[in-house]
Amino acid sequence: MALIEQIVGTVNGFLWDFALLFLLCGTGVWFTFRLRFVQVRRFREGLRAVFGNVKLRGDKAGADGMSSFQSLTTAVAAQVGTGNIAGAATAIASGGPGAIFWMWMSAFFGMATTFSEATLAQKYKTTVHGEVTGGPVYYIKARFPGKFGTFLAGFFSVAIILALGFMGNMVQSNSISVSFHTAFGTPNLAVGIFVAVVSGFIFLGGSQRIASVTEKLVPIMALLYVAGSLVVLAVNFRNLGNAFAQIFVLAFDPQAMAGGVAGITVKESIRYGVARGLFSNEAGMGSTPHAHALAKVNHPCQQGVVAVIGIFIDTFIVLTMTALVIVSTGSLNTGLTGSELAQSAFNSVFGEAGNIFIAICMLFFAFSTIIGWYFFAKVNVIYLFGKKMVPIFSVLVLVFVVIGSMLKVDLVWDLSDMFNGLMVIPNLIAVLALTGVVVSLSREYDRRDR
Repeated sequence: MALIEQIVGTVNGFLWDFALLFLLCGTGVWFTFRLRFVQVRRFREGLRAVFGNVKLRGDKAGADGMSSFQSLTTAVAAQVGTGNIAGAATAIASGGPGAIFWMWMSAFFGMATTFSEATLAQKYKTTVHGEVTGGPVYYIKARFPGKFGTFLAGFFSVAIILALGFMGNMVQSNSISVSFHTAFGTPNLAVGIFVAVVSGFIFLGGSQRIASVTEKLVPIMALLYVAGSLVVLAVNFRNLGNAFAQIFVLAFDPQAMAGGVAGITVKESIRYGVARGLFSNEAGMGSTPHAHALAKVNHPCQQGVVAVIGIFIDTFIVLTMTALVIVSTGSLNTGLTGSELAQSAFNSVFGEAGNIFIAICMLFFAFSTIIGWYFFAKVNVIYLFGKKMVPIFSVLVLVFVVIGSMLKVDLVWDLSDMFNGLMVIPNLIAVLALTGVVVSLSREYDRRDR
């Protein structure tokens, strides 16, 4: 076991401290320039497409796919998870307030990567067993039709099933049970069983029920968290100017002013900000294209534009709220980290009710992520083993959800991080190799406006 932990730790150190920072950020920069800052040019269009079409009861999803809004909410359900609370808090505690600036930078460039992923998912979506489906395995096979493509697609599928379907969902259920135990003293097992039962009911309904749940849950949970955060920020409004000053100044000189964390360097600020930001918004990881592939749109780039707004919601709204609450309340000086740091920040205004607020938000965030991650992994189970394996896979996921609620094993968290990192590699190999297709589709889409 010690050897396994050492190997996993070494792999994670290489991936998340070095390789993926350059690969993910580099890909974002590459597509930003090749697509002529599409995340800026098409941002207003994306806002209109999303917020002009918000529905708590939209078009019914079916075998022919989902509405564009449902595809987005399914993607955002996975993106907006515990990383937006615990992950953001950890980044600030480890990298200082300046880490937030680097989160914003990675998200900005990540928008171009997500645009490309969603566009390719639309371009290469297909019909399997009478239902529309899509995702990285299909554009990987399209670009590399031989044995190399088969290997890359298989490697990606195995990695995402392990990372999200099993270990990732253990992590999410653990976050829910721990936060509820802290706030209410609820037994961890009871929380795990409850989450598994509700999840199982949603799983049984297939993509139709998943779409129906996410289009209602995502807007509500985002508004709830933003509203609570705004209350804290309103109470501490005099500190907001200093909070923004810390974010921008300490990004380049972590010890330049009061609020800096002792011992933090610019390198650590960048490392924690970029890594936690990318881990939260999932740009380039190959997860959200599974949802965007199902959107019923007239042109692949239409969903690419919508996907950009998913990153905006995840990082520039939800994750930024966590950051500003922590920095403006001065909670960074408590020495806490993770969800405990976030709870401390909200407790400074809400008292013990802050624990309850975070517990409820963690329930929404983590539960929605379980739904999204199950859906993404299921697509790959069908790709590898066929539809007959879906019931077995669903039961296994629910078992892992219950186990995860009772037992926080550091190795499980580390394995989840490792497979999350490994699935990036085959995805980005294909996305970068298909740059010409993305650029061609983008230019074709631009000509429609002339």
